[in-house]
Amino acid sequence: MVMDKTVGINRKSGPETRLWQAVVLSAVEDWMSGGLTTKREAEAYLFHDQVDFPVVCESAGLNLNRMRSRLKRLREQTVAAGASRN
Repeated sequence: MVMDKTVGINRKSGPETRLWQAVVLSAVEDWMSGGLTTKREAEAYLFHDQVDFPVVCESAGLNLNRMRSRLKRLREQTVAAGASRN
């Protein structure tokens, strides 16, 4: 098994695992570039959902805590970059 240490993705995965990885990616894309309502819903799902998102991460072969940690870091970098532009 080959793991991506960034978010703990199993690189040798079957179609079902890749499908769940696409679900996570879609949520991240919505959070990063969706409309305001979409961004808020995606952020709530990614950062606060304690039921569905953990199951989706497990199905995607992702480490939930590592994923949320990386997303929080990305959020902090995005906020800092926005503040420096003002």
